[in-house]
Amino acid sequence: MSAAQTTAGVRPRQQPGRRSMLSIIMHNQRAFVGLLMLVVFVLLAVVGPMVVPFDNTQHFAQRLQGPSLAHPFGTDHQGKDTAMQFVHGSASVILLSVATAVFTLLIAFVVGGLAGVAGGRLDALLMFVTDIILTVPSFPIMMVLSMAIKITDPISFALVLSIWSWAGLARAIRAQILSLKRRDFVEASRVMGMGLAHIVTKEMLPNMASYVAYHFIMIMRNAVTASVGLMVLGLVPFSTTHWGMMLYIAMSSTGALYGGQAIYYFITPVIAIMLFQMACLFFASGMEEAFNPRLRTQ
Repeated sequence: MSAAQTTAGVRPRQQPGRRSMLSIIMHNQRAFVGLLMLVVFVLLAVVGPMVVPFDNTQHFAQRLQGPSLAHPFGTDHQGKDTAMQFVHGSASVILLSVATAVFTLLIAFVVGGLAGVAGGRLDALLMFVTDIILTVPSFPIMMVLSMAIKITDPISFALVLSIWSWAGLARAIRAQILSLKRRDFVEASRVMGMGLAHIVTKEMLPNMASYVAYHFIMIMRNAVTASVGLMVLGLVPFSTTHWGMMLYIAMSSTGALYGGQAIYYFITPVIAIMLFQMACLFFASGMEEAFNPRLRTQ
């Protein structure tokens, strides 16, 4: 606790420490399951490519085979192992979702933070721009940007996904800052002559940690949905092993939707996307409970 908070005699809502937060997540079944699933996906993305080497060789004699010991998830229309593509695609999916969450949060914090802290004309101008962006659906803009910008790596793809996705979060961050500005411990910091940097970093940001953590996970989930949507439409031929490109190839080149052995090549990325989104939702709910004392008491 800062000196300003002690002087004012007011204790802001304290965030739980790492040990208590982990304890709450461990005792929340949904959060614990979500955490385990996310850990599995991260390990799959980091360690998987080291264990399963990438093989781009075409084996047409083995095309569209069903699951077997040699090919647990079957093969694609070129005879390449589906499990190998799934493992290597998970790395680009995780990197893309994390980079999108980082970029979106940075833009939202800069816009919403400046608007909430500065106020006045700057606040009005930034919120005017934010409202304009909110009135335009984000996915069509992403479609246009994906065609106008050459996407060659997960970072450039993450920038495209985040350019038009920050407006709603920026408004929410501004509202959080405006609420915190009226708290007694922030007023006490001003009276004691604390600088703006101290007030923002030491008084406001710690009380917004739950908000940031929750939205970071949810942005990761939304980034996977948006990237897969763009790939299924054929707008971003980013990587053949990305789960979205696996879906696109399965629908356009294998006839997976009509049944047959090709259905295994289609189902693999579908199940992976579902499990990843489920993991994000479960873990986010646990994090919200860990940071929100009202939910813990209920």
